[in-house]
Amino acid sequence: MIAYCGLNCSKCDAYLATKEDNEAKRKETAQKWSLMYRHEIRSEQIHCDGCKATGLKFFHCNNCDIRKCCTSKGIEHCAACEEYVCETLAGFIKLAPEAGIALEKLR
Repeated sequence: MIAYCGLNCSKCDAYLATKEDNEAKRKETAQKWSLMYRHEIRSEQIHCDGCKATGLKFFHCNNCDIRKCCTSKGIEHCAACEEYVCETLAGFIKLAPEAGIALEKLR
């Protein structure tokens, strides 16, 4: 499942912990992401049914500018956008180059 930004939700630790309903994986992910992103993330926040699902979202994904942009334009992902690659997406791809590779494949 490719998210609006190009990341693969089915490989995301929050998505996997939710699908497996695995509290240990939630705690592990919260600890890992807290260190990685230098922001306190609690295991209770590790719930996500995927970027495009109507269910639960990881708290950051609910506020994601890329997700908001794609949904407002009614497009499936950034690769389908007339403004591809915009400044917001370019900044994200610097942090997650695998997303850019996935989007290029979708073009």
